[in-house]
Amino acid sequence: MDPTTLALLLIVLFFFIAMLYSGIGFGGGSSYLALLSIFYTNFEFIRTTALACNIAVVLGSVLLYYKNGLMDWKRFLPFVAVSIPAAFIGAQFQLSQQVFFILLGFTLIASAVLLLVKTLQSLHTNTKSYPAGSTVALGGGVGLLSGVVGIGGGVFLSPVLNLMRWDEPRKIAALASFFILANSLSGLGGLVASGSLGTDFSLQLLLLFAVFAGGQLGIRLSLGMLKPQLIKSLTAVLVLYVGVRLVLMYSVGIKI
Repeated sequence: MDPTTLALLLIVLFFFIAMLYSGIGFGGGSSYLALLSIFYTNFEFIRTTALACNIAVVLGSVLLYYKNGLMDWKRFLPFVAVSIPAAFIGAQFQLSQQVFFILLGFTLIASAVLLLVKTLQSLHTNTKSYPAGSTVALGGGVGLLSGVVGIGGGVFLSPVLNLMRWDEPRKIAALASFFILANSLSGLGGLVASGSLGTDFSLQLLLLFAVFAGGQLGIRLSLGMLKPQLIKSLTAVLVLYVGVRLVLMYSVGIKI
């Protein structure tokens, strides 16, 4: 595929990913990583682009949740207080191409499974309380992984907190947006500090514009014509396929 055609394809796909996921508090990072890893092998470029696109999408979501009074700073800050330094450190890990793509593959497989779990979860009204240590462990662990592979971490955090019944779904979605924004900014900072920033400014600017426009549209429009469960399921299948493909390709040399 020639570069112009590939760029146009990615712009369209990134736009729709951002539009579909901005309204539920996700930035679409796992899907950006999945798509980019099909066409590119420069992992510094892949994770830099995914993190930047996350920021462009979830910034609008965070502002919207803030306007609606859903940003519970007292409960949210302990998560990011640990995840921010963890993401910064994780982004500075020096990995070989093979190790990065194998780790990314397993990460995509896990995120696909968790996305399917979130799709099957029913809404809940009763919540449970947990010790502060669980917040620290969860935020730190997801933050570290976020920095290493180049995601915001919301796709991990949100399903786990829903299973834990940590709070109502809207509050969890608000936390996921804030968590993704904080980790993506920290991860980019870590890439800059380690000299691992991968740039192709002309393409990245176009993709940033596409996801920003898609995210803003997705926040404001009702997607009643599409079933959110179907969208999540189809995306999970794509992410799962790419994850399995990467693990097989970079561990045993099998291409599918």
